[in-house]
Amino acid sequence: MENLRGAAFMTFSMLAFAIEDVLIKMLGARIPAGQIISVIGAGAALAFACWFIIQRQPVFVPAHKNGKVWLRAVFEVLGTLMFISALIRMDVTQLSAIIQATPLVVAMGGAIFLGQSVGWRRWAAILVGFMGVLLIIRPGLDGLTVATLFGVGGMFGLAGRDLVTRSITVPISGAHLSLHAFLVLIPAGLFLVWINGDTLVIPTARDGATLIGCIAIALLAYLCIVAATRAGDAAFISSFRYTRMIFALILGMVVLNERPDQMTLIGVAIVIAAGLFTLLREARLRRTSQASLDPL
Repeated sequence: MENLRGAAFMTFSMLAFAIEDVLIKMLGARIPAGQIISVIGAGAALAFACWFIIQRQPVFVPAHKNGKVWLRAVFEVLGTLMFISALIRMDVTQLSAIIQATPLVVAMGGAIFLGQSVGWRRWAAILVGFMGVLLIIRPGLDGLTVATLFGVGGMFGLAGRDLVTRSITVPISGAHLSLHAFLVLIPAGLFLVWINGDTLVIPTARDGATLIGCIAIALLAYLCIVAATRAGDAAFISSFRYTRMIFALILGMVVLNERPDQMTLIGVAIVIAAGLFTLLREARLRRTSQASLDPL
């Protein structure tokens, strides 16, 4: 029962993220990408701060000064800026397909930078997954564009964020980490506006409502992920992260009239299959290791 509840929360959070992606892409036609990032960062940070005050918890904690927390924020900024920049320029479906490779990069980075054990089966799955990414972006066949490079860069940035999160040892909650990341996104978004030579615009009532909706959806998605990971089998629940690709595919076709080609769909299937194998294999090895350490 706990697994089913966790899977439902995870699936709903992925639906929320997919909806947010579509809304941001639609806003990007009228509002600079950097301004969208700054507004969402400010709105989400304000919501977290109010929540801490209501709960009579400190808004800022000593761990916010930790170097790894700041390094995580750097990767968060890089990943978000590149992801949103790519989202404005390319199909939601294709970008979502590239982002599905993030768990593979995290597994590879864990072996290289964190000394985690990765057997030959998972290495093979990682390589196969990267082949799927190549099918999606198709370098050398007029498929590799600046937008695609932004998408790949965003994927590596988000993977770096997850890797640094694993290495943080100071006591800090996920909510305080999120508050820190959203605060850093405010100046980062304004910097992107300056770099691109954009001009800040006053949103219309409709666009303003859409921005507020993006903030609410982002917070709802975060709360659902927290609820999903509190109980049950982590590997089983985490596998439902890949439902985001399904939602992106449906929303892209229905709302944005996107039509992914056969090569992209094959690449998506390969990346998801490789990611699921890596995730389930890691969970199986973790359970085996824990069982061997249990006292008789």
